Amino acid sequence: MTEAAPGHASACLAELQAALGPQGLRLGEQIEGPRCTDWSGHPPVRPLALLRPASTAEVSAALTICHRHRIAVVPQGGLTGLAGAAVPVAGGVALSLERMKAIESVDARAATLNVQAGATLQAVQEAAAEAGLAFGVDLGARGSCQIGGNLATNAGGNGVIQYGMMREQALGLEVVLADGTVLDMLRPMLKNNTGYDLKQLFIGAEGTLGVITRAVLRLRPAPVARATVLLALPDFEAAMALLSRLQAAFPGALAAFELMWRDFVELSLEWKTAPPPFAEPHAFLALAEVTGASEAALQQALEELLAPALEEGLVADAVLPPSRAQAAALWRIREATAEFPTRMQPINFDISLPLAVIGDFAQACVAALEQRWPGQRSVRFGHLGDGNLHLSTDARSLGGLSLTEAESAVEELVYGLLATYGGSVSAEHGIGLHKKPYLGLSRSPAELAAMRQIKQALDPLGLMNPGKIF
Repeated sequence: MTEAAPGHASACLAELQAALGPQGLRLGEQIEGPRCTDWSGHPPVRPLALLRPASTAEVSAALTICHRHRIAVVPQGGLTGLAGAAVPVAGGVALSLERMKAIESVDARAATLNVQAGATLQAVQEAAAEAGLAFGVDLGARGSCQIGGNLATNAGGNGVIQYGMMREQALGLEVVLADGTVLDMLRPMLKNNTGYDLKQLFIGAEGTLGVITRAVLRLRPAPVARATVLLALPDFEAAMALLSRLQAAFPGALAAFELMWRDFVELSLEWKTAPPPFAEPHAFLALAEVTGASEAALQQALEELLAPALEEGLVADAVLPPSRAQAAALWRIREATAEFPTRMQPINFDISLPLAVIGDFAQACVAALEQRWPGQRSVRFGHLGDGNLHLSTDARSLGGLSLTEAESAVEELVYGLLATYGGSVSAEHGIGLHKKPYLGLSRSPAELAAMRQIKQALDPLGLMNPGKIF
C-alpha cells in the first residue's frame, strides 16, 4: 500500500465527512483510546479517522472514497481479538460497524436470522431465544464481540463440538469490497451449488478482502434441558476415552468438553479464593455439558455412564450439580481466562493439533519452557472435542525479560515445537499481526501463493487491513 500524501488525506477526510455526516466520522481526540488497539495488547495506533457508517450504502461510499485516495481501511468489530487483526495502521482509517447493529428479521420456521454485522453475539443469542431457537456459537466475550468480527475471524468457542465454528452458521453474507462494490450473497439456503461459494472467502479473512456488513445466520432448535458434569481425570488418555464415551452416549448432544490442566485449575481457584471442587488435586478436570429433552433423563444417563468409568479408574471423581446455579459456579472455574489481561502479562497461544498428540505436546511444551526459564508459570486448557489447545505464559515469570523480548522468545519456542507435532498456529483468533512470522509453519508455500493471488484479485491496491496475515 502506498500511503497517501497529506493533501490527499485531507481531501479524503472532507469527502468522508460529507458522505457519512457528523455522526459518521471522528477525528483526533474524538477517537476513543480503545479504538486504537484491541485485546491483543499491541501498542496503540491512532488512525486518521474513525468511520462509523450507518448503512451498507455508507460503507460502500466510504470505501469508494478511500480507494480513490488510496487510504488504507482497517475494519473493527468489538475489539476482543487476540491476534492484533483490528489494530489500525498509521495513515489509514478504522471502520467500525457499531451503528449497524440491527437484528433485521428472525424466521422461526426456516430457523434463520438476518443481522447487521455490528450486532453483538449476545444480541443474536437473545433474538434466537425469543423465537424459541438457539445460535450455535458462544464466547466469553459475547456481550462485546460483534457478528462481523466473529465471521471475519471464524470464531469458535464453547459450542464448536456440537455445532461447528462461525463458518458453519453462515448461510449468506453481504460484503463490500475495497473499491466499494457490494456483493449481495444473502441467500438463506442450506444447499446452493452455483459455482464458487464466494462468502467462504471472507469468513476467516480478518477484513483483508472486504467488509462484512450483513449476514444470514443459521439457528438451531433450543435445547429443552441441559446437564453439566465436572470430571476429575488421572491423565490425558482418560480424557480422550471419556470424550469418546460421551460422544457415543449422547450423539449430536455433547455441547462442551472443556479440559483444564492442573496448573490452570490451581490458578483459577487461587484468583477466585474459592474452595476446590474435590478434596484432592487431580491432573485434569473436564467440564462436560450435554443437551436433551429432560434434565432428569440426562442426569440419569450421565450417572450410568460414570459408574463403570469410576470403577475402571478412568474417572477419579465427579460432580453432577443438581441445579443450573451450581453448574454455573463450576463454569466459573473455566471462565478465569477473562481475568488474564488484568492479573498476568499473558503470552497467549490459540493453537490446534491432532487429538492424539495434544497431551504429549502440552507436556513437552511446558517442559521446554521450564528448562529455558526455571520457575516460569504457564497454564493449559482447551476445547478438547475440536482439538483446540490454549496455552498462556505469564511474561512476569520469565526472569526479568521485557514483554516484547518474552513474547518473541516464547513464541519461537512454542511455535517451533508445534511445527514438529503437525499443529496449526491458530485455531480461533486468526493470524492478524502477531502470528504473521509463523504462518509458514502451518501453510505450504503453494497455499500462501494462492492466498496472495486471492488478495491481489479482490484488493489490488492492498488497502484492506494491510499488514495483517501476510
